[in-house]
Amino acid sequence: MEQDSTKRKKFLFAFALSFAFLFRLAFGLCSDFWSGAGDEQQIYLIGLKFYTTGAWPYFGPDVTNTIQIPGALQGLVVGLPLFILPIPEAPYLLLNILSFASLCFFAWYCCRRLPEVPRWFVWAWLLTAPWTICLSTQVYNPSYVLPGAIVFFVAVIETYPFLGRDLVPLPWANFMMGLALFWIMQFHLSWVVLIPYLALSFYFQFRRGRRKAVSSAVWFAAGACITGSFLIPTFIKYGLGAGTGNVNEVIQFSSDNLVRHLNVVEGVLGRFLSFASFELPRFIGSNTATRLRFLQEHRWLIPFVVFLTVVGILQCIAMLFLWFRRAPEQKDWRTVRHFTLGTVVLLYISFLFSMKAPLSHTFYLILPVAMMYSFYCWNQFLKKKNWQKFAVLFIICGIIFESGLAAHNYRRISIYVDRARIVEAIKDKDYHLLGERRAGAKY
Repeated sequence: MEQDSTKRKKFLFAFALSFAFLFRLAFGLCSDFWSGAGDEQQIYLIGLKFYTTGAWPYFGPDVTNTIQIPGALQGLVVGLPLFILPIPEAPYLLLNILSFASLCFFAWYCCRRLPEVPRWFVWAWLLTAPWTICLSTQVYNPSYVLPGAIVFFVAVIETYPFLGRDLVPLPWANFMMGLALFWIMQFHLSWVVLIPYLALSFYFQFRRGRRKAVSSAVWFAAGACITGSFLIPTFIKYGLGAGTGNVNEVIQFSSDNLVRHLNVVEGVLGRFLSFASFELPRFIGSNTATRLRFLQEHRWLIPFVVFLTVVGILQCIAMLFLWFRRAPEQKDWRTVRHFTLGTVVLLYISFLFSMKAPLSHTFYLILPVAMMYSFYCWNQFLKKKNWQKFAVLFIICGIIFESGLAAHNYRRISIYVDRARIVEAIKDKDYHLLGERRAGAKY
């Protein structure tokens, strides 16, 4: 009987994971493609250009019309799937495999660190939270940052003597850091925020002894060589100066960002906490008018929107005040909350030297830190049955809302609004049939 029960649990777990993957894939396919600033379409075009012309993608995402991130990974992860499966959905499939696998890895890691938190909640929340499903499932360059960010932060945390749990062997942790750093570097400029974490990691490792330090550096270099190798053709062709894609121009002191920081809701702190909450308004419209229009068109979703919005706000408030809670019985709580505070302070400082405003997608790579901190916050609550019942209701309402949002986007802004144009571009090997790259783009 016990063996049958174990088999049933494994089957149900596998079924739930399969459903979650298909749900996330379907949501991503229904995400924005034809509206807004056109960033999603431009990212798709980089890969489509590689597929249709065969020209090596020396540069990736556009920062501005004159600044473009060097490296081939963005073009390859969008374009290579089309060689295997020449249909518009192919790049979405690879992206969702990457994001789903990394979130499953992170769920396993969080469960090992916090065995008191119900496993079903950790897995369900990570796979359906707005910031992990509404962004990491669509072809958009920050979406590709999440897999690398999860790998990097799990690895770097495991190298810190005050945080590590020996869940990842030290050599592999260093390998993962190198692999992830140069992965993120080719998708988003926020990779520079990771340097202090890396420096601190090697500081602690060097203190353990010279021999271990050399071994750590070798393992890190091995990981870096794999993803960093996709930068080499760019610098060979364009040189060290032009090969940077003018990304150095992004670094500039911005007093305006200091003012933006002081806004708790719209500044760094509020946006950081929202990564681990049900931030809903952002994903149904860019302003009040569009959000109200969404609710008018889908009145049946209003109760879910109201409930989830209120809970999302309360989540942020709770996480803010729970930071001051003393919980000596909770292992790692003191170090985790200080690590989280250090992350927020680092973000504040970083944006003082950035031409970009501290919008959520500009530091999306920090999501794993916010999520892990949130699980430590909910640890005490989710030990109680009533809070577990509330969490079940919360997750179900979130899935219902996201299903309604996907249905809304499917008919209006997804690739299916004009899928035929993408099919024709793939068939005729002419990316121009889909659109044109931005003026000034290096690729």
